[in-house]
Amino acid sequence: MTVPPTPPPTPDGSLIVVPLRGIGAVRSGDDLAGLLVAACRRTGTEPDDGDVLVVSSKVLAKALGLWHGDREAAIAAETRGVVAERRTPNGTTRIVRSAAGPVMAAAGVDASNTGPEAAGRVLVLPRDPDAQAARLRAEVAAITGTRPAVLLTDTSGRPWRVGQTDFALGCAGLLPTDDLRGSMDADGVALHVTVRAVADELAGAAELVKGKADGVPAALVRGAGHLVRAQDGPGAEALVRFDYADWFAMGTVESVRAALGCPPGTPGVEPAPAVPDPDPAAVMARAVAVVAVGLAGEADLAHLVPRLRDDRVEVALPVGVQVQDLLAAARVAERVAVACRAEGLRTRVVASPGAVRIEPVGVEPAQD
Repeated sequence: MTVPPTPPPTPDGSLIVVPLRGIGAVRSGDDLAGLLVAACRRTGTEPDDGDVLVVSSKVLAKALGLWHGDREAAIAAETRGVVAERRTPNGTTRIVRSAAGPVMAAAGVDASNTGPEAAGRVLVLPRDPDAQAARLRAEVAAITGTRPAVLLTDTSGRPWRVGQTDFALGCAGLLPTDDLRGSMDADGVALHVTVRAVADELAGAAELVKGKADGVPAALVRGAGHLVRAQDGPGAEALVRFDYADWFAMGTVESVRAALGCPPGTPGVEPAPAVPDPDPAAVMARAVAVVAVGLAGEADLAHLVPRLRDDRVEVALPVGVQVQDLLAAARVAERVAVACRAEGLRTRVVASPGAVRIEPVGVEPAQD
């Protein structure tokens, strides 16, 4: 076999990304560090201190034997909070905050390219990706005598953008961000907000030479030595926004429902469909269920539970209605109208003898 020459030292500002082929099907208990080093050497590239080994989290999960027999049960076990959920022709898709850290579809549970060991099972992500990256880094160092950084990657979609890209799930020995705040741009203007997510950028660069279809689960990046450190460092957890730092913690429908007292993931409440529902009655039925959950904890409104009646919703008024009863019923009716509007159904609220009605006006695309 002809061995390619070792890549030369890179000029300032350039990167060399080398695909690590020939790793083959990884199984539970395999020596992943040994497989990676052997793949590097087959390219004629000995891992060095300033290099970054970029490794798909899937092969790590296979080596660790992170299998689960039931996909839905695995997703539930790996979910720490539901961000958004939609019904699709293939079932319910949930965007959740995963036990591994990032917000991801289905908590990162994966059934694709799982190999001969799968036997109908799915793979889950490691619970502490940064610790696993540090462990893999130490094992590579024990083999080579050098300490390249290790970057574990996974694939995810992104808000507002079509398609998927690789991102940093865990890392060790690599600065996850390059903080440029306080420095000057080319025009001499001070930078105040620029923090480059360099671990994610390296993950994306490596994905260009890796690939699910090509069976190349890892790459070596040379030329990013200024980001590599002897210490394992803060890890990719530093890239995850939590709590109030996350301005977009829910989808539109979920935000409305949470404000009405029915947060995403509430048992018994059907998720909204992924596309606008043309059936007003179905939208209103979901709105009634959402509002009923919120009303259960409000003593002054709990007796005014809305009911679906054919093509409208009614909030029945007590006999001998008082002004405060009418106002309370109107409050409940407006909640139903808001829940409907979150799914793109415009309604109107009409007072009638004995009840306040919510009637459909028209369906329009939901802004989600």
